[in-house]
Amino acid sequence: MGFETILFEADGGVATLTFNRPEVLNALNAQVMDELEEALGRLEGDPALKVLILTGAGERAFAAGADIRLLAEQDPAGARALSRRGQAVLRRMETLGKPSIAAVNGFALGGGCEVALACSIRYAAESARFGQPEINLGILPGYGGTQRLVRLAGLGRALEILLSGEMISAEEAHRIGLVNKVVPDGRLMEEARGLARKLAQKSGPALQLILRAAHGGLEGGLESGLDLESDLLGLAFTTQDSREGLRAFIEKRAPRFQDR
Repeated sequence: MGFETILFEADGGVATLTFNRPEVLNALNAQVMDELEEALGRLEGDPALKVLILTGAGERAFAAGADIRLLAEQDPAGARALSRRGQAVLRRMETLGKPSIAAVNGFALGGGCEVALACSIRYAAESARFGQPEINLGILPGYGGTQRLVRLAGLGRALEILLSGEMISAEEAHRIGLVNKVVPDGRLMEEARGLARKLAQKSGPALQLILRAAHGGLEGGLESGLDLESDLLGLAFTTQDSREGLRAFIEKRAPRFQDR
């Protein structure tokens, strides 16, 4: 697809996107975000691709934040526009209707941490480090870090990370709920691909509806979330996959989902 800053591969229903700027610790710039959005468009338009894995090239970083030189050039209006652009790309990934798995190797700092936060699931290598160091520059996260970190880790722990700007280990990230699983460095992609292949065998419509229910429920109170869940369950029963899944259970066999 002519990408210059990312690698995009597809295999067996799983797309793998690799931030490919290892010489600058896979730092995010405008071109990276443009190419990430283009890759998400390809994923969205290909029904055969059901799960996305994101990782970083090399062993040192998943993505180590934004390009500081680019940030230093911004005026207030430019900074706001830069923030809204990054937020829009990550929100598109979050609401794509296809699960995303962050396979975090090395540093996930600043914008890189925010990319991981926007993924459905996060696996981390033992050597991974997470942080939002923007406070050390006299600014704050702009790609959703102040919002998603609070939702994942709770207000008190999130504020400690945001206000101190200090990095935390993969084990600490797991302890506070930021990371789903910590694995040995050499097994990170094996574990992430194993999960992705497992998810790719599920019903595509059901995956999409569960993501809609979970994210939609966070936007309102419990009652509105329960209403949404009921509506989406009704919608699930219009699919061929629901009939196949229920019939397969009764017949004591594995379901053969057709994503319809």
